[in-house]
Order: sequence, then structure tokens, then C-alpha cells
Amino acid sequence: MALTGRFSLLVALGVVPVVLLGGDAGAAWATLVVWLLVAVGLGAIDLAAAASPRLVAVERDLPPRLRLGETVRSELVLRNLGRRRLRAEVRDGWPPSAGVHGRNRARVDVPAGEGRRVTLALTPTRRGDRVTEAVTIRSRGPLGLWARQATLTAPGRIRVLPPFHSRAHLPSRLTRLRELDGRTPILIRGQGTEFDSLREYVRGDDVRSIDWRATARRSDPESPGSAKLMVRTWRPERDRRIVIVVDTSRTAAARIGDEPRLDTAYEAALLLAALATHAGDRVDLLLWDRRLRGRVHGASGPDLLARMVDTMADVDAELIEADWAGVPAQIRGVTSRRALVVLLTAADSPGSARGLLSVLPQLASRHRVVVASVADPTLEIAARNRDELSEVYAAAAAERTRLDADRVAAAARRLGASTVAAGPADLPPALADRYLELKAAGQL
Repeated sequence: MALTGRFSLLVALGVVPVVLLGGDAGAAWATLVVWLLVAVGLGAIDLAAAASPRLVAVERDLPPRLRLGETVRSELVLRNLGRRRLRAEVRDGWPPSAGVHGRNRARVDVPAGEGRRVTLALTPTRRGDRVTEAVTIRSRGPLGLWARQATLTAPGRIRVLPPFHSRAHLPSRLTRLRELDGRTPILIRGQGTEFDSLREYVRGDDVRSIDWRATARRSDPESPGSAKLMVRTWRPERDRRIVIVVDTSRTAAARIGDEPRLDTAYEAALLLAALATHAGDRVDLLLWDRRLRGRVHGASGPDLLARMVDTMADVDAELIEADWAGVPAQIRGVTSRRALVVLLTAADSPGSARGLLSVLPQLASRHRVVVASVADPTLEIAARNRDELSEVYAAAAAERTRLDADRVAAAARRLGASTVAAGPADLPPALADRYLELKAAGQL
């Protein structure tokens, strides 16, 4: 049972006769008691006339997933199974991170045997599963004095996927990729290339590319002078293995700009995976700190990105130190072939990067390794501002941080890895460009 504002107002009106009969205290108190009894009696009658909220069937219509930043409509269908008219206030129990527009309460008036639909607009503010378990219904009587209240089980779940804003860079990178694959063959054969086609020799071609067997097959035995030289062309090899390892330890929880490092790493991994799968390469994803938090293996085509965003959705950074010693074994469990291993982690402090640097020689001896990290763009701004004393100290700290990041990057390059560092908005396209450079050079 719940009391409404109308009942409180009705009880408050009982003060009026007390004030009017202030000279006669006994009459005033007797009038007040009678007024309270009348109010309680009216409330009891109103409560008896209210429809039972437990005789309501609740159905939920909700999309299973959406991307972060998108808006969906959550619908509740309420069916009055009782014999009385339901005048109620309905509250859907979504958490604040579900991003309910306005109030999550709605008034409904449902005749007996009928149903009504309640709609809420949701714009979630966090990744992962947004869950609601119950709907609370407060049924009022005809006078609106007292109300019956019940909480009904109505589970609902919506999975909020990473937004993948970096897909805006995909068309331009696909254009560059088409210039690298079989549509633009090259004459120079190197590591990471495969045979593409034969064509006639033109002046300026490398004579080492001449295919003498094909030339002999094209020649006419009756007119030897009419033979046309044929040359081989090559293209970057397809079906290469790419293993993306995303660090989900405590360093990934730091916010750079408007988002955590982990979200930027997800954006970079998604763009690289989309580009690589268009290039015909196979991509595997590992989410790792001290244990395997998520894994995508054996997926290709459109199913790859779908499985990646689904795996990333409910994995957040944990405030623990990463165990990089276990990463080589995880990569061996994915592939035994030479692969491009992309490590998305923080590489701006010698102390936090010590574990990473210790495993780079082992990884670089078997794979091509790229260490990608998010750089804080505010450091450059802080390093330039030196007008006030406080700004000088901030500039010194910024320069110290940048020097530490440069030291870690130099150490990683000495150990056989290449590095990519850029701001949150620039890291995904920068990593995609590095992949295209390696593919063009035949180094995958």
C-alpha cells in the first residue's frame, strides 16, 4: 500500500477547522480526529476499489543490441487481467547508465481485459549489458487517495556494442588496399608476395621478371622472330595471419581525451580487422590482462566484426597488472605460423612497460610485432605553455612523460618491434596505415 499526494492534502485540510475553533480546544481536537477518521475511511474505500497490480501481465519488446550512442525504444505491453479498471503509474527499473530519456514513469489507464503500451527512449552511456529485472506498478483507486503497489518480474537485457566511429576511415584505406592487391600487380618479387599473372614485356621492365617458359609457349616455331617476351607480375600475398592482443589491465582504464584507453584500442582493433578481412587475411583477437578475458578465433567476413564487437561489449579494464609472460603461449594457441602480432597497450612509462619489453624478443623472433599505444595530445599543449610558474612545472612534467614514452618506443624498436603512437582519434587510422605499409613492403 502507498499513500498519494491527494491523501496528504486531504489530511492537511483538517487543520482548517482546528484553526477556526482555536478558542475551544476540545472541539478542535474532536473535529480533527473525526476528520482523520473520515480521511482514513475514504482512503480504505479507495484502496478497496483499486485494481490489483498483481493481476497485470507484462511483456517486453526490446532490441537485443545497439551501438553506443544510438537510441532505441523500449516497449512494455501491460494487459489488465482483473475485472476492475487499472489506473496506475508504471516505473521501469532501468539503471541510470541505460540513458532513459526524461522520467522512467508513465501513467496508464487500462480497462478490464484490455492492454496498453508504454514506450521509453534509451540512449545508453556505457558499453556492456544494460539489464532491468522488474517493473513497479502503483495502482490508484477512483479517488486517488491510496494505492496498491507491486513489483513484477519483467527481465530485459540490451547489449551495448562499441560504437566503431573509426569506420569512417575504412573507405579511404580500402581504396589504398585495392592499389596493393591483385588489381595493381608489381614486377618485383619479395617476401610476402605471390604470383599474380603474365603479361607482355614492355621497355623498362626488369629482365629478371621474364618468364622464358611462357615466352617459349607463346612463340611460333615457323617464325622465331615474332616471339613476344612474357614477364611475371606479383601481388601482396593473401591469407596472412594477424593476431590482435588488447591489453585490458589497469593502464587501459586511464582516460585520454574523452574516453578510456581501452575504448580507443577497441576502435583501432575493429578498423584493422575490417581492413585485413577485406584484404583476404585472417584475424584473431585476444583480450588479455592476467587471464584471457575474451577471444575471437576462426571467424571471417561479416561474422568477424560481429563476433569482435560482441566480445568487446562487456569487457572493461581491470585494476590489475598485466602478465605479459603469458601472451606468447596464447599466441601459439592461436597460430603456429608467422603472423603480424599487434599489441594494443600503454607504452608511455618504463615501469609499466617492463613486462611488455621482456617478451618482445621472444615474439619478434617468430612474428612481425607492432606495438600500438595511445598518446595524450594534451602533453604537447602543456609543454608549450610556459608563461606562469605553475605552467612551467606542468611543461616539465609533460616533457618528462614524452621522454619516457620515447625511451619505451626506442627500446621496443631495438628489440625487433615497430611502434605506432597517436592520439585517440588518430590511432586507428595510423595503425591501419602501418598495416598497409607492411603489406606493400611484403613484410607480413
